Amino acid sequence: MSDPYYETLHGRGPKQMVHWEHWSNPDAETFLTGIDYYEHPRLCRLKLKDLYPELSLYVPEQDIPVPRPKLSGSGGPSSNEDAHTVRWGDSETGTFQHGEAFFRRPEEVFAFSPLEKGDFTDWPHVIMNLDFRSEETVARSMQKIWPHVFRANPPGRATDGWFYNTMFMWPLLTFGWELFLECSLDPRFERIMDEFLEINRRVFRVFARLPIDRVTCHDDIVMSRGPVCSPQWMKRFIFPAYEELWGILKAGGKDAVFMSDGCMDAYVDDVMALGALGIISEPYTDYKAIARRHQDCFIAGEGDNRILMRNKPAEIRAMVESMVETGRMSRGYMMCIGNHIPWNVPGPAVKLYFDLSRELAQR
Repeated sequence: MSDPYYETLHGRGPKQMVHWEHWSNPDAETFLTGIDYYEHPRLCRLKLKDLYPELSLYVPEQDIPVPRPKLSGSGGPSSNEDAHTVRWGDSETGTFQHGEAFFRRPEEVFAFSPLEKGDFTDWPHVIMNLDFRSEETVARSMQKIWPHVFRANPPGRATDGWFYNTMFMWPLLTFGWELFLECSLDPRFERIMDEFLEINRRVFRVFARLPIDRVTCHDDIVMSRGPVCSPQWMKRFIFPAYEELWGILKAGGKDAVFMSDGCMDAYVDDVMALGALGIISEPYTDYKAIARRHQDCFIAGEGDNRILMRNKPAEIRAMVESMVETGRMSRGYMMCIGNHIPWNVPGPAVKLYFDLSRELAQR
C-alpha cells in the first residue's frame, strides 16, 4: 500500500489531501480527545491519532504526566529582552540570545574558525550543536538524537532527516543578527562561510548514506516581508551551497525539501532550480503562484493561525476553501497552518479546521 504522504511529496498526491502541521497545542489536544494531555500525554496522543490519523503526530512511548507550563517563561521583563522566554506547547521557548553572549565585536567574528571549533556540543544556541569534527563524529552525534533515521523503512514510505542550519542559519545563530549583518559584506567573512559549508558537507554526506528518502533543509532566508540579504549575497554564499549539498543528497538517492519562515516569493524559483522537491513556508508566501509555475511540486504552509485565533467559523471555512483551491492546482500540496498551531489557538477553531479539511480537502 502506497504512503499518501510520500506520494504527495513526489507530486502524486491522492484525492484526499494530507497534512503537514506544526503542532504544539496540548490544550487543543485535551479539547479534541477529552483526555487531559498533562495527566496522560500518551493516551491523549493515541486518541488524537485515532481521531485524526492524517496529522501523523508522534506518540510518546510512556504515559508520564507532564508539568503544566507557566504562562510566561523565565527571565521576565528586563534590560535584555532577548533573554526572555515564553510558553511554547507544553514547555517554554529558548531565549533569543544566540552568538551575542560569545561575540561582542566584528574582530572577534573574523578571528573565529568554525572548523577549528568543530565540536559544537557545548553551544546549544546554534541549535544543531553536534560534533562536526568528522563525518564519523557527525554520524555518532546524529544517532544519539535521531536514532530513527538510522533504521531502514519499507520502500515508498516517507522517511526523513532534518537539518536546521542548512547555511544561512549558521552565521545568524553563531554570531547573532546584528554582528552577522554587520560582518556579512566584509571580504574576511568569506572564509567563515566557506568553513560552515565544509562542516555541512560532512553532515550531508552522512545523510546521503542513511536509509531515508529525504532531508528537510531549514534556513530562514526571508522574513514576513521578504528577503533578509540581497540576491547578490545569496548567490555568492547560499545558493551555490544548496546546489552542492542537495547534489550530495541526490547522489545518495535522497531528496531535499526546503523550509523557511517568512515570505518566500522572491527566492522560490532559485530554490526550485537548485533541486528542492518543494517548499514549506508561512502564509505570507503566494502558494497559488508557486503552483502555477512549478507543476505538482511539494508546497505547504498556506494556512494562517491568525485566522484560527479569531475563531470565526465563516472565516475559517473561507481559508480552508482557498487552501483547497491551491491543492487542486498541485498534487504536491499539503494542508498546513504555516505559522504554526501554538498553545493559545482555541480548540474549537482547531477542530473546525481539521473537520473542514477532511470534508473539503479533496482533489
